[in-house]
Parts: sequence; structure tokens; C-alpha cells
Amino acid sequence: MATITVSPDYGFVVAVAIASCLLVFFFGSRVASYRKIAQVPLPFLYADANECKEDHKKLIFNCYQRVHQNTLEGFTTYLVMLLLVGLEYPIASAVLGGIWCVGRYFYYYGYSSGHPGSRQMGAFGHLGWLGLLGLAGKMAFDLIMSRP
Repeated sequence: MATITVSPDYGFVVAVAIASCLLVFFFGSRVASYRKIAQVPLPFLYADANECKEDHKKLIFNCYQRVHQNTLEGFTTYLVMLLLVGLEYPIASAVLGGIWCVGRYFYYYGYSSGHPGSRQMGAFGHLGWLGLLGLAGKMAFDLIMSRP
């Protein structure tokens, strides 16, 4: 039977997980508040291209919405890797998760400017995700190889 011992450093991983959730909440709140400003009624997720050409506020709304949706698309994978990797490598996991969070914020900042190409300033956040993926793979390999 295997046992899991959690290091006190795992607290940093939990703190980054909380910060990540707050970041996603912040992105969602920006969508909700700008929806009113741009007058995009529910249940529509986006304004269409013609509306955006006529009203810049609708384009900005779409940018906020896309940041939020794009973040949600990968959030589950990121969070699972953050928490799993943190069991073996808590400091590395917290640092990589922090890189992901800061990258996501810069992605948000660039995208929500109304110039979607500016989102690339947050591309370095992928390094955090890729680092977590690599460490998760290493953990899987080490566990499989340690079988009796």
C-alpha cells in the first residue's frame, strides 16, 4: 500500500491554486461587467463581426470573453497538474504555476486592449504549463519504474 506524505511546502502550491482560481474569477467578472457596457444580451456569448465593426465596445467585450473562455479551456488540465506535481515537487510546482498565472494576466492585458495580437505578450505563461507537464510525466515514469 502506498502512502502520500505532504510537505509543508505544499502550502505554496495551494496558495497558487487559490490565486489561479481568483484570476479566473476576475476574468469572468470583467466579462460580466463589460457585457452591460457593450450591450451584448444573454444568452449570446459573443457579438458578431458586423456588430464589432460598428461598435468598438462590442469588440472589446469579445476580447474579454475570449480571454475568459481560452483560460477555462486549459484550466482543468493546469490545475490537476499543479496539484499532482506539487505532491513531489512543491516549490517547482508553485513557481511554474506562478509563471502560468502571470502569463495569463499578460495575455488578458494584451488581448483586452482591443488588439487581439497583443495577447502574445503572455505567451511565456506556456512555459509554466509545459514545465508542469514535463514534471508530471517524470513523476509517472518514476512511479512506473519503481514497481516491484
